[in-house]
Amino acid sequence: MSASSNVPQPVPILYEMHMHTPLCKHASGMPEDYARVAKRRGLKGIVVTCHNPIASGWGYNVRMDMSEFATYVALVDTARQRMEGVVDVRLGLETDYVPGMEKDIEALHARATLHHVLGSVHPQTREYHDRFYTGDAMAYQKLYFTHLAMAAETRLFDTISHPDLVKNLFPTPWDVHQIMDHIRECLDRIAKTGSAMELNTSGLYKDVQEMNPGPLILKEIQARKIPIVLGADAHAPVRAGDQFPRALRMLKDLGFTSVSIFLDRKRQDFPIEQALASVRD
Repeated sequence: MSASSNVPQPVPILYEMHMHTPLCKHASGMPEDYARVAKRRGLKGIVVTCHNPIASGWGYNVRMDMSEFATYVALVDTARQRMEGVVDVRLGLETDYVPGMEKDIEALHARATLHHVLGSVHPQTREYHDRFYTGDAMAYQKLYFTHLAMAAETRLFDTISHPDLVKNLFPTPWDVHQIMDHIRECLDRIAKTGSAMELNTSGLYKDVQEMNPGPLILKEIQARKIPIVLGADAHAPVRAGDQFPRALRMLKDLGFTSVSIFLDRKRQDFPIEQALASVRD
């Protein structure tokens, strides 16, 4: 027996909490493919969170159709069965929030047993832009954060996802300091709801090359003791669990002591050090 075989292996604890399927029309790969990559990166499982269908057709080109929701549930269940005993596969959803959609969202969430529900505001969609953009980039940025707070206050979501996504729409005039007072007010509102917030690693590949949210907002989140959930926002299998070690190291440097996951829509917290020891680059 080799000496290396006597070394205790880290116990997987984390999940990829934000990933997609081809049903959203802009992702590739089956859930099983994401699960295999997640396993190689030291994750215990994945929660599939494809974009929710919206009956009105809002953002129809970047989400499943309402008629495909049962197909989505079956797709994830098939992956769960195929990967049983290897990687845990769970059903979740990334649900767009826009004021006025609350009843439809509640009805959709009741149609399946979900393990993690992300609440998202997508200011880059044509419908959102057409409804809310007035030509003032700063006002649009502030409204985006207001909508994040409103989403948390509905109590319909477990985690508020990629919470500074709007910076990638206006990378040149984006200056977080200019609206930080407003962001703090919105974070105060979110903290009162008990909602978690996501650290989304996909921001490293966007116009503003930093995670969502960036470190200044993360410091404010930490100061309010808002729980943090990691997600790669994977739209291709290769990105499942991508940059988790880097994200955990940043959280540790900013003073976070724990990171969270959701299963059965119940939050579980793990020490940062334990999470770091369990994942691989």
